Amino acid sequence: MELLARLCALWALLLCAGGGGDAAPAETQPPVTNLSVSVENLCTVIWTWNPPEGANPNCSLWYFSHFGNKQDKKIAPETHRSKEVALNERICLQVGSQCSTNESDNPSILVEKCISPPEGDPESAVTELQCVWHNLSYMKCTWLPGRNASPDTNYTLYYCFDQHNVQVMVKDNAGKIRPSFHIVPLTSRVQPDPPHIKRLFFQHGELYMLGKNPQNFTSTCLSYQVEVNNSQTETLYTLSVEEPICNHSEFEGNLEGTVCFRVPGVLHDTLNTVRMRVKTNKLCYEDDKLWSNWSPAMSIGKKTNPTLYITMLLIIPIIVAGAIIVLLLYLKRLKIIIFPPIPDPGKIFKEMFGDQNDDTLHWKKYDIYEKQIKEETDSVVLIENLKRTSQ
Repeated sequence: MELLARLCALWALLLCAGGGGDAAPAETQPPVTNLSVSVENLCTVIWTWNPPEGANPNCSLWYFSHFGNKQDKKIAPETHRSKEVALNERICLQVGSQCSTNESDNPSILVEKCISPPEGDPESAVTELQCVWHNLSYMKCTWLPGRNASPDTNYTLYYCFDQHNVQVMVKDNAGKIRPSFHIVPLTSRVQPDPPHIKRLFFQHGELYMLGKNPQNFTSTCLSYQVEVNNSQTETLYTLSVEEPICNHSEFEGNLEGTVCFRVPGVLHDTLNTVRMRVKTNKLCYEDDKLWSNWSPAMSIGKKTNPTLYITMLLIIPIIVAGAIIVLLLYLKRLKIIIFPPIPDPGKIFKEMFGDQNDDTLHWKKYDIYEKQIKEETDSVVLIENLKRTSQ
């Protein structure tokens, strides 16, 4: 029946076009009626309308609609349209009707219906609302308080899953701030967990690494980065690859679920520390910016002797301290030889002519007394001898 109606409408248009100059112009369609708008979940806006009244029964109605910015145009026979949109601003839909899919073919006037943003001070709404999928297992959302929000505001996050997105709203229970909305596609802002290194080994002079992808991801949806740090040369080598680059058939054992990398240019006779990380690629996801954290590091190669290292740490400070002591003693002795001490003239004159203490005076008096006694004794002896002679 619908096909028959379209054929009739097309036949009517052809009759009008072939009627010559006397034919009446094509009739303009009346507008749609009862256009209304509603919101489901958190951010799903639904517009519905009824067919125009008094429409030509021979017209197969089509409806064209677009938003207020004249973007996202759509022409369809359905009398409804829905869109997921963050309701932080006013959004309007304009709808018209016509008898064909050509928008310029005598369309009706447009009917518009808008939905207003949530009530409240726009400066109180949270800002920089962002959500990240962690390993496709849980979502973490962060935001900053609004400029006019109270410091003691308690925020609550609401979310709703649909087929392609997660709808998020943040507000407070007291209703003092304006709600803020955000839509997160399920294929964007995905950060995998770190991968796991299972084994490192050298073969044919090259380093091979066997690893395991994080859960919920396959190799085709990941990009890889391998980092090798050589302890002897202190060089950091980074290898970025889009997919594993060695053949599993080269190795023994069950390697199901294992990724393999061949890292050239690695010295096998030194200690090498290896770690890896991953990110999603655009083959499976919308963005490729969020790297996972680095995996736990694994080392391969010859390690330095820890006993020798500790011994050197103990001996070197002792040798340095002994050398410093010997040097100080040598410098002191050398200073005495080169610059001998000069006597203090003042001290010499002070001892000769200066004030003397009690002990010095005592000894000097004692010396004088001894001299006096000796002289008197000698004198007495001489007198006695003279007397005896005279007699």
